[in-house]
Amino acid sequence: MPPEGGGKEEVNEMNELLRRDAEAIVRAAIDAVRPDAAVRRALAQIRAEDDIYLAAAGKAAWQMAAAAVRYLDKPIRRGIVLTKYGHVMGELPGVVCYEAGHPVPDENSFRGTQEILNMARGLAPPDTILFLLSGGGSALFEKPLIPPEELRDITGQLLACGADIVEMNTIRKRLSAVKGGRFAQWCAPARVEAVILSDIVGDPLDMIASGPAAADPSTCAQAREIVEKYHLRLSAAALECLNRETPKSVENVHTQVIGSVRELCRAAAAECEELGYRPQILTDRLGGEAREAGVMLARKLKTVPPGTGKTALIAGGETVVHLTGSGLGGRNQELALAAAAELRGVRNAALISVGSDGTDGPTDAAGGYADGDTFDTLLGRGIHAADVLRNNDAYHALEAAGCLIKTGPTGTNVNDVAVALINQK
Repeated sequence: MPPEGGGKEEVNEMNELLRRDAEAIVRAAIDAVRPDAAVRRALAQIRAEDDIYLAAAGKAAWQMAAAAVRYLDKPIRRGIVLTKYGHVMGELPGVVCYEAGHPVPDENSFRGTQEILNMARGLAPPDTILFLLSGGGSALFEKPLIPPEELRDITGQLLACGADIVEMNTIRKRLSAVKGGRFAQWCAPARVEAVILSDIVGDPLDMIASGPAAADPSTCAQAREIVEKYHLRLSAAALECLNRETPKSVENVHTQVIGSVRELCRAAAAECEELGYRPQILTDRLGGEAREAGVMLARKLKTVPPGTGKTALIAGGETVVHLTGSGLGGRNQELALAAAAELRGVRNAALISVGSDGTDGPTDAAGGYADGDTFDTLLGRGIHAADVLRNNDAYHALEAAGCLIKTGPTGTNVNDVAVALINQK
């Protein structure tokens, strides 16, 4: 189904312009939510009376720690960074950096976490622990209460069954010695200054990285309901952990949230305006199945009336992927590929979806892109989008179409953003 009107050369030119605009919008949005300036503002609110110990965990841990080292008004006594493989960008004075597994914890996750616990052991007021936390901390900052191999298996089950982040963390915090407020308990009576870059819609402190320094309002009964809902396989020891309540209050923690998906969406909208688009932020709480979200956004784009000019629809949040195959991909790639089928033949329209941290699922891509030609480009290579989605292999399909978006690690992590563009002349 070729695009209506215009020759092939004109269509290609329009698609190239859309691609440039789409990539410029997500680049500008991610740049706007890098943590440097926000960490600096947060540090201005912290008054440490004695030694400062730095503990940073998550995908943005190195970037946040680098900003802290640069802007603190006194040197840290000791610091530890625990982040994802490939996310350490250099040495930091007084800081030891560990890289570890994500989204499934590995031995380096456990080793780095133990080093942070060793550093915090025995501290007391007026010592301060500067705790820099970002998305990805649930896997990276971990001391399991069950054998590591079972923890990895349960994490894999949660990822495969389509559980959302709240459900996943309700389970994971009960299987951990540091999640669900237990790290705050470990640090007491020392003071914890928590500076958090939120990757969860609504910024619930107990859910970001499974809330190591936040009181946990979830209950044992809720955890058991999730096990039953998804038919999770747990040992007797793991089930016993689910029956142990987590801390319901923490008294030694002061928390500042410095970034969120709302800021990501607002920054995307600002760049859209700079490029001449009329932006509409549809939601900063996008959820549900990734492929369904892709279809929904593409359909909304097609309802933009003719003659309205350049329009941008923006949605931020975090969708989920229900694994039904053995392919390679991530939620943003699935979203883009599902949108490709809906946009087939639509002239001067495109969609881009990326993870703000620069990694989408277990891949080296941040996300994916699709326009009115993507579906037919795939067909020309013998690739059927429906088959690819059933096998969860969006990465290789988008790679074949030249539609993968790769940014490398960005140093931030505030959920995902999808931007749909159309020029209705």
